[in-house]
Amino acid sequence: MSRLSVISTDKVNSTTEKLMKEFSQRIIANPPGVCPVDMQLAFLKVCHAQTCGKCVPCRIGLGILEELLESVLDNTATMQTLDLIEHTAANIKNSADCAIGFESARMVLAGFEGFKEDYISHVKDHQCTGTFEQPIPCVTLCPAHVDIPGYIALAGEGRCDDAVSLIRKDNPFPTACALICEHPCEARCRRNMIDDSINIRGMKHYVMDKANADTVSVPACAAPTGKKVAIIGAGPAGLTAAYFLQLMGHQTTVFEEKAGLGGMLRYGIPNYRFPRERLKEDIDAILSTGVEIRLNTYIGTDELEKINDTYNAVFIAIGAHAEKKLDLEGGDSGNVISAVNMLREIGDDKYPDFKGKRVIVVGGGNVAMDCARTAIRCNAKTVSIVYRRRKEDMTALPAEVEGAIAEGIELLALKAPLRVESGKDGNAKALWVQPQIIGPVKGDRPAPRKADKQEERLECDVIIMAIGQDIISAPFEKAGIATKRGRLRADASGALNRVGMYAGGDCVTGPATVIKAIAAGKVAAANIDEFLGFHHEISVDVEIPEPLLNDKIPCGRVNPAEKESWARKDNFEGIEHTMSDEEALQEASRCLRCDRHGCGVLRGGRQDRW
Repeated sequence: MSRLSVISTDKVNSTTEKLMKEFSQRIIANPPGVCPVDMQLAFLKVCHAQTCGKCVPCRIGLGILEELLESVLDNTATMQTLDLIEHTAANIKNSADCAIGFESARMVLAGFEGFKEDYISHVKDHQCTGTFEQPIPCVTLCPAHVDIPGYIALAGEGRCDDAVSLIRKDNPFPTACALICEHPCEARCRRNMIDDSINIRGMKHYVMDKANADTVSVPACAAPTGKKVAIIGAGPAGLTAAYFLQLMGHQTTVFEEKAGLGGMLRYGIPNYRFPRERLKEDIDAILSTGVEIRLNTYIGTDELEKINDTYNAVFIAIGAHAEKKLDLEGGDSGNVISAVNMLREIGDDKYPDFKGKRVIVVGGGNVAMDCARTAIRCNAKTVSIVYRRRKEDMTALPAEVEGAIAEGIELLALKAPLRVESGKDGNAKALWVQPQIIGPVKGDRPAPRKADKQEERLECDVIIMAIGQDIISAPFEKAGIATKRGRLRADASGALNRVGMYAGGDCVTGPATVIKAIAAGKVAAANIDEFLGFHHEISVDVEIPEPLLNDKIPCGRVNPAEKESWARKDNFEGIEHTMSDEEALQEASRCLRCDRHGCGVLRGGRQDRW
């Protein structure tokens, strides 16, 4: 081969690599709301272009599938066409020689099953069931539907007070979400098409450091309606509902079993991630609306009935604060403690003393990371995380896992707990584990199974079980509230099977994220308002800046720095630095302003009810 042809081949390969990368960026930035049939056809064409053409199912079959999908889009398909699509895809999947053929067909089958209503709508009504306007990806993927492009634009102009007001229109916990939100809004940010998603949470952190929540006035409450609403639980869902209902003119009373407000924000998240004084900023702003609080108040079956007789509506947001136990031999030994109980104690400023002790944390979620990183701050000699899957299968945020490792915490993956060995004093002295081998995918993750290896003994002094949380639903079941697998059964509006009673947050969904709990409280507040016979609107008088007309040239994403591991692992001070003014301005300038360009407008405008 000549030198010239080698250079030519290299150029073609590098160009192909670049185009494939840019294509993958467009897939990542694919916004919600696009026609699913059209999207499937585009993916199918890409797959068909990759075939070698050696087998008939790939060479001919995928082309036929393309034609069938095109007939659905050009309104020439019939219901028999849909049967043919399913039959053809199944045949290709079962007979193709290579992964390209059967995976392409499997993708069509999966989409056909998931989007069947869209296919039928195209055939019968000649239209897509989706919206004709592409929704803004970040706003759509935020469970609370916060106007993200708006507050980023405000932050870029230094109008952080206005940014807080705009965020608070949909989310009364702006500080909490600035520090601990899992930022699902960034997943399909359209900036991915150019370089990388906007650091949305980082921008919110910048805003909340410039304009603390308790220094920005909340909107004026509507005229009193004379209606009273009881909120059971002072976590993010309960306090969110109380805030919005109070703004609507309904008097709310929050009943909380514990001594402090915040729910899992206080009793489940350590101070180094979410400093207690920052939580107080959000709560003080919420309480400034006139919400009444009753702490140290247990609500059981009898108490619920009394409340139901006294109040016009009830919202139950009790969260998931019970420990989930692992049926483990020796699990009742001394020094085997629950992550939920440990974090609850810390929420009341009762920190454990692990000085000189070897600590093992069992679990792979964010709670396990919180416990491990808390243990190292409580002077543990060593901390190890035991997890039965691989590191990449952990449900914890990658940043939390990397943060734990940076602080000297050891990760022991693919090890399933077998039994606890205790000493003569009854306290745990070792955890026996069975090595695992990763296996076939079940659900979304590969499932582990027992490996052909000997059991291992891990010496320790303390074992922290961080394997999940349960809901205490029995008192509510006795009151006639329907449950399913221990969760309260609420419909999409939050309504329960008893008139005037609503529920939301972790007690309905199971343990989830803070922003999902906030969204549940927001939805319940709107529906309780309707139930009480009103239709109040939550609005904000903030003028959003016009988009910048600068060229959207590629630019790196700003990621706020953290304290060095040696400087943070022996204290509970906050670990993340905020952006500088220069960094925030640059990051704000990267926003493509999809609220004005490339997507539909915010539904109903910024002034309307959600």
